[in-house]
Amino acid sequence: MWKDPVVTETRSLREQYANQFGHNADTIFQDILLRQAASGKKLVSFQHREPVISQIVSQEENPISNLHI
Repeated sequence: MWKDPVVTETRSLREQYANQFGHNADTIFQDILLRQAASGKKLVSFQHREPVISQIVSQEENPISNLHI
């Protein structure tokens, strides 16, 4: 099977990075936050939105589902 060299390199780098932190997701996340803060770049954050809850319409109430084509 053919292996994409870019994918292979990316996976290797990801593995090296994870090894630095013992594959601990919390520690990796803290490192990412530190790198973001040190970058000096403006980060975008969005205002919290409430989830949209849709109503479930039964087939009897939904006239479209009653169409027989």
